[in-house]
Amino acid sequence: MVRALRHRNYRLFFLGQGTSLIGTWITRVATAWLVYRLTHSALLLGVVGFAGQLPTFLLAPIAGVLVDRWNRQHVLLVTQVLAMVQSALLAILALMHIITVWDVVVLAAFQGLINAFDTPARQAFVVEMLDAREDLANAIALNSSMVNAARLIGPSVAGILIALVGEGWCFAIDAVSYIAVIASLVMMRLRPFEPRATKARVLFDLREGLGYVAAFAPIREILILLAVVSFTGIPYTVLMPVFAGQVLHGGAHTYGILMAATGVGAIAGVLWLATRTSVLGLGRTLSIAGALFGLGLIGFGLSHWLWLSLLLLMVAGGGMMVQMAASNTLVQTLVDEDKRGRVMSFYTMAFFGMMPFGSLAAGWLGGKIGAPWTVVAGGVATLVAVALFARRLPMLRREARPVLERLGILPEIAIGLRSATDQVSRPEE
Repeated sequence: MVRALRHRNYRLFFLGQGTSLIGTWITRVATAWLVYRLTHSALLLGVVGFAGQLPTFLLAPIAGVLVDRWNRQHVLLVTQVLAMVQSALLAILALMHIITVWDVVVLAAFQGLINAFDTPARQAFVVEMLDAREDLANAIALNSSMVNAARLIGPSVAGILIALVGEGWCFAIDAVSYIAVIASLVMMRLRPFEPRATKARVLFDLREGLGYVAAFAPIREILILLAVVSFTGIPYTVLMPVFAGQVLHGGAHTYGILMAATGVGAIAGVLWLATRTSVLGLGRTLSIAGALFGLGLIGFGLSHWLWLSLLLLMVAGGGMMVQMAASNTLVQTLVDEDKRGRVMSFYTMAFFGMMPFGSLAAGWLGGKIGAPWTVVAGGVATLVAVALFARRLPMLRREARPVLERLGILPEIAIGLRSATDQVSRPEE
């Protein structure tokens, strides 16, 4: 289950990033609660989510081209330092009691700009930290478990800190937590960086990457499903303060518990995923997990009892994270190495880039028809998208098969095909 941790560089990253991510989730919860406390507006919750993720949508494709050209370790060092500065600015403004919702919007947009480069670089960097490619799927699953362990711990801590000392100290803790991941990156011993030899312009490389994704159906369909679910399903999180305060009649602590419940389900899902030793069957797993996510959202939207809401969020969280991790694993397995950064930038665009539009739509719709029915509508749309993907799955398997044979993941099938080809080319003598 943890075999990727035998690689020193990945082990350093896992520990450093895991510490930093707890701080990141503390800040996410504190930011949402701060905006809700200042405005009591579902629309402005959506606006902040939109501002924080729009730069990722706009810049991720260009960032992916540059990530394929630059030293990814250096890119991550720069992004982590800038993210630490962003959290420190939030902390200073909040602790001085002069922060406004528009300060939050601007700093959220700054973080979105950082994420446009950080996310594709981090996704593509996983391969460089491993000495054996066969541990890639396990490393991705462990990454997801790390994110969701932080999702479990961070909101719980944030709920307590907000009630005791306010949002400002949450931001300050997050700023300090970045020291761990920066130190882990500095301590790594990596192979010398060899820049990709190219004289092509950035736009040419961008078109090449886009053409590759458009032509290869398995990656294209996975990214389309990811984009749709990121627009329709995942933005339920921006309405969580409304559920905590208005639907379930609680406060900051209730909000933290709801977010932590999602983390519990997500951790259970990705730990199960980490036990898998092959990517075979992940397409079907992705479909089942997506369906569970949609059903969990529908149930959560209709629930008015805290205990039932927590149970349904566990189901939704598990389904969501297994789908995301399975998508990541399949894309990283199937992609050509020289296009990894660009393809992972499209993954970032589909996953994180569609969220701002979903957040804005969820905030607007939540103000019109209420948060519960908005989440139900998102769950229904998610189920429809997953059903369409599942119908195309047999065709996608056929197109992915040559890549899996080339990588040695389907050796027995490759041998069978070669034997059949030999029989055709050499009829009975």
